Amino acid sequence: MNFLKHLPNTITCCNLISGCIATGCAFYGQYQWAVLMIIVGAVFDFFDGMTARALGVSSPIGKELDSLADVVTFGVAPSAIIFYLFHEVHYPQVLLPLRDFVPYTAFIMAAFSALRLAKFNLDERQAMGFIGLPTPANALFWGSLVLGQHAFLVSLKFNAVFLFLFMLLFCMLLVCEVPMLALKFKDFSWEKNKVKYIFLLGCLPCFFLGTSCFAAIILWYVALSIIIDVRARH
Repeated sequence: MNFLKHLPNTITCCNLISGCIATGCAFYGQYQWAVLMIIVGAVFDFFDGMTARALGVSSPIGKELDSLADVVTFGVAPSAIIFYLFHEVHYPQVLLPLRDFVPYTAFIMAAFSALRLAKFNLDERQAMGFIGLPTPANALFWGSLVLGQHAFLVSLKFNAVFLFLFMLLFCMLLVCEVPMLALKFKDFSWEKNKVKYIFLLGCLPCFFLGTSCFAAIILWYVALSIIIDVRARH
């Protein structure tokens, strides 16, 4: 029984360790291993809360530990991926003197991820949904994008300026006040779940994109959520 009491926090620590390994792999440019360990961390993150509720051992320290682990796995690890990518991308002539410094801007994303998680912990509006892009989705987006589109990202068609601006866009998405589509089903009727079914149907073509599919799915998820929010405001 004593072991079961600590099981959820043990799972959370496995998430943290996965994030640390992912970060280490990213610093060596081992993108595949980095993304794999982010996914492993996401699996642990899914089961720690579920285990705590099932065993009736939820605690304040577990909630704090979960956020700390998520900052590493879904904040620092994707930042490390972008950090290494900054060393590979093309730089315009005007930015060449700053080439050794620009990669460190990648860790702006880690700061915004931490802010996103802090807001989530305190925002009662997010009990049944998300406001702003969830950090696991952001991490998975960057991992999938770098794996699937690496050749394009390091080509002359792309450069460090585009990467920086794209990173800032996703930093804003993490903390924006846009409600993101919740995929929880209370029943499976078309009338009550029309938007969710439209989202799922729109995901199907994305799977033909190979390892880029998750990046495409998350872009579709963000775009549909913004469309729904704009329509709701008008």
